Amino acid sequence: MIKDKDNKKPEETEKLYAIFREYYEAYAQERARLERCERIYRGDHWYDVPELDPGEPRPVTPIVQSTVENVRADLLDYLPEAIVGADRHEYDKLAELMTHILRENHLRCNYDEEYSHLTHDMLVGGYSVQEIGFDPDACGGLGGAFIRWVDNRSIMFDPLCTDLQDGRAVFKFTHHTRDWFEQHYPDFADKLKEDGYMLDIAEDDLLTPRYNQSILLIECWRRIYDPKTEKYRVHMMKLAGGLMLEDSRDVKKEGYFAHGEYPFVITTLFERKGSCLGYGFVDMFETTQRYSDKLDQIVMKNALLASHNKLLITGASGFDAEDLRDWSKEVHEGDNLNGITWFSTAPLPSYMLQYISEMRNSIKEESGSNEFARGMTRGGVTSGTAIAALQEASSKRSRMAARSIHAAFRRAVEQELEVEREFTLRERCKRELESVTSEIGVDLSALRSVMAALDGMKGLPSELRITVKVVKENAFSVLNNNETVFQLVDKGMITPEVGLQLLNFEGKEQAIALMKSAGGLGSNAGADGLASIYGVN
Repeated sequence: MIKDKDNKKPEETEKLYAIFREYYEAYAQERARLERCERIYRGDHWYDVPELDPGEPRPVTPIVQSTVENVRADLLDYLPEAIVGADRHEYDKLAELMTHILRENHLRCNYDEEYSHLTHDMLVGGYSVQEIGFDPDACGGLGGAFIRWVDNRSIMFDPLCTDLQDGRAVFKFTHHTRDWFEQHYPDFADKLKEDGYMLDIAEDDLLTPRYNQSILLIECWRRIYDPKTEKYRVHMMKLAGGLMLEDSRDVKKEGYFAHGEYPFVITTLFERKGSCLGYGFVDMFETTQRYSDKLDQIVMKNALLASHNKLLITGASGFDAEDLRDWSKEVHEGDNLNGITWFSTAPLPSYMLQYISEMRNSIKEESGSNEFARGMTRGGVTSGTAIAALQEASSKRSRMAARSIHAAFRRAVEQELEVEREFTLRERCKRELESVTSEIGVDLSALRSVMAALDGMKGLPSELRITVKVVKENAFSVLNNNETVFQLVDKGMITPEVGLQLLNFEGKEQAIALMKSAGGLGSNAGADGLASIYGVN
């Protein structure tokens, strides 16, 4: 983008900073909530309790942390993959090529790692944020779209709106030193002022960054309605130290992205009314975790007191207290044994330990992370089918969260395809066609009509639809699917060739390719079969 070296927009810059300060003040409690959630997740929730006795035990049983990680482990099995389909036959090959392009994009940006961060933010903080953008250096300089995770502590949406697309602006920010700005923005480095933001964030116990020695780089996205064209345009400005460093309008007045939407997608776990943000497991079970550990503290204090029984001595007993302290002596002299009494700590009622266990089990049950979801069974359940059914039924909460993630992923992919169409879709499809031609070894000139369709395309055809499937199915689901296929083949309802297509196992594509090359997969064998599969006569 063109950099505004003379800072010709001071009024607009100050206006944007005023909105940023409004957002920042409105998010004060939200930042504190996210920090509290992270502390409770890692078992550090005694930090805000006054320490009356330095020797007082502060036990932590990480029930919330264990629950979050078990649900998160379920969600990691639901890693989504985008499949582009077409309702009209002439768009079949375009949909297939787009599917390959999306898969390449997600492999390049390591979306499996991004997905792992997203699940943590959603379960702990209550919401996760994905950003859709374009990397001009990707694919060997050809460029490509991406979907990546955004730390929910470094982004702010309009607190007045429940839909982020209706907001006045979206702010994403990071800290950088003045040396960094001297390297990337040498014309502005001497003019930047330290703003002192984010000094209210609780610092990590191990790392204590000096925020007052850094400058906040603010990425401001604004979505503005144009009444002449009756469309929205989205623009992006970069601010730092009271100055506007970049403005996308200097390069693309029609908008940073043609789709005209904020390039962000939010996924919430539990809906928060009046806001586009959400609540997580920590918000739901924080109080139970605290009370559970408080009861643990009472039990441990009682155990410590019981391990140090007191000896009460009256003056008329004639025994010396210091002499009785010496356990190495075998004989002590005194006048009256009635003046000596042992004082022992009374045991706690038995129902307290049972109550603590019930509180912890309630967290597991209400969160869906019960014993069946964790792979444990009791009551004599030994059948593999029964265990699989119980585990499938116990993962309803995980599946509900996975559906929310997949819905957000589908919206992100829709924007990703729009970004690809705007910048490099034709070139990417051309390269994909060439690679497919070389791999299959047949003439695919008929698919050149796809390129002609792309040239006159102002938007993605409505006949294209995006579906989401799981990259790797759950082991129990795979077992059930394969067992059903085997039964259909045994009863003669389907042929073994069809059954092979329906099975789920590692190396399935290689097995199908080998059978095709050997002429063992129906009549479509060799080059003729491959040409038929890819729609070439």
